[in-house]
Amino acid sequence: MIGLGKMGANMAQRLVRGGHRVVGYDPSEAARKVIDDQGAETATTLALLVAKLKVPRTLWLMVPAGEITDASIAALLPLLAPGDTVIDGGNSNYRDTQRRAASLAHSKIQYVDSGTSGGVWGLEEGYSLMIGGDAATVERLTPIFATLAPAPDRGWGRVGEVGSGHYTKMIHNGIEYGLMQAYAEGFSILHHKTEFNIDLHQVAEIWRYGSVVRSWLLDLTANALQKNPGLEGIAPYVADSGEGRWTVAEAIELGVPAVVITQSLISRLRSRDAESFSDKLVAAMRNQFGGHAVKKE
Repeated sequence: MIGLGKMGANMAQRLVRGGHRVVGYDPSEAARKVIDDQGAETATTLALLVAKLKVPRTLWLMVPAGEITDASIAALLPLLAPGDTVIDGGNSNYRDTQRRAASLAHSKIQYVDSGTSGGVWGLEEGYSLMIGGDAATVERLTPIFATLAPAPDRGWGRVGEVGSGHYTKMIHNGIEYGLMQAYAEGFSILHHKTEFNIDLHQVAEIWRYGSVVRSWLLDLTANALQKNPGLEGIAPYVADSGEGRWTVAEAIELGVPAVVITQSLISRLRSRDAESFSDKLVAAMRNQFGGHAVKKE
């Protein structure tokens, strides 16, 4: 396991619990200590990590998408041999995944992409794994995926050739954007109906059982509202990992209407505009054509 951030460390722990031998590497000594304490081995360099693994070796990358993934692969390549496998469990763009797989194929090294969902809850609940890669290679790695998944027979599967795992995870995250936005807007309407003084946590708990909108995301929403009903201390600023943007771009390229996902992405971008020039200009235009009052800052 390369990259022992919270999710990578949790995955390493789940594998150890499942009886797998895990060797982890992270430049942070504190991160290495976390899995050391859980019974995994660690290495202080990539070279030592590779040396501790039996041939054919399987290396799972859990590092940020983009340049760090490319740099990690470049550092690993001289240390690997034909028959080894690299699994990218991060949120890489599927086109980058296809490029990396083609490059490693020249050295007869297999590349597998595992779109991974589960976050900090994955250690206990298991991870949803959307896997792309050579069918025989994925079959050989089944014990790893079956251990990380919620159960050996559910929550994971090979969805196609290399790149398809990250593509499927990209669409998964786009859907997630839309679901989150729908919940947020609905609860916001309830919050603003002050006449009824509705308890949002109570409503979330009611909807969790029997309702057609029940989901794990609603469970997490209920948990958040229980801990902080007024959402005090949380800025109205919503970041994005990039996968929503990629999903919208893909929809445009394919000519597929994706109105909800696109609008949810726009809402996230809007949340970061603390001083909206466009809103100021709309107010100025209303003043120009109708003499409508302009609210001063």
